[in-house]
Amino acid sequence: MSRNYYSEINLHLVWHTKTDAPLLTPDVETITYAWIRQKLVHTPGAYVHQIGGTENHVHVCVTVAPTIPISDLVGQLKGGSAHEVNQTIGLRSKRLQWQTGYGVVSFGTRDLAWVKVYVRDQRKHHGAGTTHDRLERTVQQDKGSKPPPREPP
Repeated sequence: MSRNYYSEINLHLVWHTKTDAPLLTPDVETITYAWIRQKLVHTPGAYVHQIGGTENHVHVCVTVAPTIPISDLVGQLKGGSAHEVNQTIGLRSKRLQWQTGYGVVSFGTRDLAWVKVYVRDQRKHHGAGTTHDRLERTVQQDKGSKPPPREPP
């Protein structure tokens, strides 16, 4: 693929812990977020804007080059972060495991600011019931249902 391109590929990524268990305790969360951030910082063509989540899921706001396959990137983030946690504090147990799958939503640069705040304030949004369905979704919706409306800034 050509390295001469212009792109604005902004993505919101989300994935859950295995069985939605509250595995992202404060110590696990710290290691997980630091590993994800460093992986993205060292991935050519990726720029991490924000990482957030709750005890059972992670949100990432990132801009990527068109040379980066999304599914490969998410697989590396999930697998590498779980490996790091389990090697660092697992004590021969799996302290962190992820469910299969993930959600990805692309968005325009004009929405970058509110998506970053949304990712940063995940605990607040979940506590207040102000989550945005399309940014929480990790499975395809039923074929008979309408797509969710665009979330306002």
